[in-house]
Amino acid sequence: MKAKVRTLEEIVGKTKPVKQEKTEEKRTEANEVKKLTTDFVVKGKPKSGRVWKTERKRFSSIIKTKGIRNSFEKKQQLREKLKQVKEASKALKAEKEAEKELKKQRRRDNLKRQEENRLKTEVVQVITNTKKLKKLRKKQLRFIEKRDTTTVG
Repeated sequence: MKAKVRTLEEIVGKTKPVKQEKTEEKRTEANEVKKLTTDFVVKGKPKSGRVWKTERKRFSSIIKTKGIRNSFEKKQQLREKLKQVKEASKALKAEKEAEKELKKQRRRDNLKRQEENRLKTEVVQVITNTKKLKKLRKKQLRFIEKRDTTTVG
């Protein structure tokens, strides 16, 4: 972004007496001087004192590259590798899921077996006379449970 440095005489041309110049020419010369001063700016210490801050560039001025392009064969190889990785991860997930399901099933079986064993070892007292139930207190009634005594386990 280097500006061409021109002298004031080149811009104005040959020196002429000020009285003879027309106003229109003065305007054009003044505009050119302004352009010269705005194109060539000397960078010094920032007014804010923040010397670590650099001048920002506009986003549109940044040169963008399209990047490295892969050939069709390389793309195919990458796709195949990606497919293989996905299949392997699916297999691992399925294996973990199967192990989880197996553990759940074993837990259910163990709980069922424990319940069956608890029922087998239970001490049962059969109440033949139901009139006794009316005499029982509320707390005693809470402990009474019905059981099917016809099944032999």
